[in-house]
Amino acid sequence: MTDDPAGDRSVSTDDTPRERSKRPEGVPVWNDDYLDRVGLRLAHHYDLERDHVVAGERFSLYGEMHVRHERHAIHPALTFGHHEAEEYLFVRRVDRPAVVELESMETLGERLADERIEADEDHYSTDFTFVLIADSIPDDVREFVAGYRNRTLLNYGYFGHYETNLLVVTPEGEASVASREADVESAFRLWEPIDVQEPGRLDRFLGWLSR
Repeated sequence: MTDDPAGDRSVSTDDTPRERSKRPEGVPVWNDDYLDRVGLRLAHHYDLERDHVVAGERFSLYGEMHVRHERHAIHPALTFGHHEAEEYLFVRRVDRPAVVELESMETLGERLADERIEADEDHYSTDFTFVLIADSIPDDVREFVAGYRNRTLLNYGYFGHYETNLLVVTPEGEASVASREADVESAFRLWEPIDVQEPGRLDRFLGWLSR
């Protein structure tokens, strides 16, 4: 399998100066119309990069989301109940997705968990979400992703948990398959509007804190 770097695809002529003027400050421009439009959807919640390399793997789009919640007592300087949630998003194009590549993404997720998570009482969750963009979704890939779930409790859950999520999208076929907790799927389904009423991971995190 080969990656399709973002620079190899031309931007659609639909990207008018007016549309570009709506781009949030600091959001990269991808020379891939599909990824560029996805990036604009993600920009409200993620810090985004293009052509990101980690552990020798290149991803055309990379995103980070960090949420920190703390409660204040009497005075804003007095805080308690700190909790943190993070998500790391990795996206690339492939010629043809395969189960073996998804398994390699799982291995990368485990490696990154060891490197990036500071397991303590403030940590609530860390998610590593891997997205493959392809021309089609083979049946074995669809079955693997649909049944996939990989959540690890840290110190029996006292230090929160981390999870690896998988998503495969075929934009031209207007189809996708996602593992159970891959909430970001809606951002990649450009043929559908985002349902703002559908609770995502951030909503569930804030809901858990309000209990």
